[in-house]
Amino acid sequence: MSVAKKEYKRVTTKSLVDMKKNGEKIAMLTSYDFSMAKIVDSAGIDVILVGDSASNVMAGHETTLPITLDQMIYHASSVVRAINRALVVVDLPFGSYQSDPKEALRSSIRIMKESGAHAVKLEGGKEIKESLKRILHAGIPVMGHLGLTPQSIYKFGTYTVRAKEEAEAEQLKSDARLLEKLGCFAVVLEKVPAKLAKEVAESISIPVIGIGAGNGVDGQVLVVHDMLGMTHEFNPRFLRRYTDLYSEMTKAFESYRDDVKSRDFPADDEQY
Repeated sequence: MSVAKKEYKRVTTKSLVDMKKNGEKIAMLTSYDFSMAKIVDSAGIDVILVGDSASNVMAGHETTLPITLDQMIYHASSVVRAINRALVVVDLPFGSYQSDPKEALRSSIRIMKESGAHAVKLEGGKEIKESLKRILHAGIPVMGHLGLTPQSIYKFGTYTVRAKEEAEAEQLKSDARLLEKLGCFAVVLEKVPAKLAKEVAESISIPVIGIGAGNGVDGQVLVVHDMLGMTHEFNPRFLRRYTDLYSEMTKAFESYRDDVKSRDFPADDEQY
């Protein structure tokens, strides 16, 4: 069933809660730089996530672990300067919040003050409860992240689907309720069974954004480089490629190379 889309001049955390209440799905994508964020924002995407996936797609690391707080602030600042409408959420990177609630708050304050972003995102549930409380009590909006948590990849040992077993599924549901109770404005569910994700979304009042979590949630998020087909070697089931920029860009670069080699570029009308 289609739902009338409300126009939001600026998307806020309240806007997302209203979208859930009204049955309007939330569209979320990652961005890491000014130029891409400007296009994403102008396309009407509701939420831009400055993800620690920048560690993979921008810096070429195997995991999200190496990216630093300073680097996340740099990427977030670039994105914030580009947007007029979207809500900008920034990942707290690995090591900036897990062990010390005071450090978690300091990291969050730095992101908010130095980048101008609107919210932060943390991975985990009850194990980071004290960090969440500290950040939320300071008035900083928080988006949670449950299911597959990439910062814990060496703990899990694999990027496979999470919460297929009953005990883990019950813990995920409990963690989602905890995040809502603490005051998070939304939660991302990554790579969990669609039936479980739908159950979670229906059991809490805050929006649930899925990535590999089926269509029973309140919105979807993808890494922009993946959905544009720039990262052609990454092929999870949940990924839909909306274009093939890898091939298109390769053709453009090859054409430029050939034109330079043949002295066709620049032509007479491209010179001063």
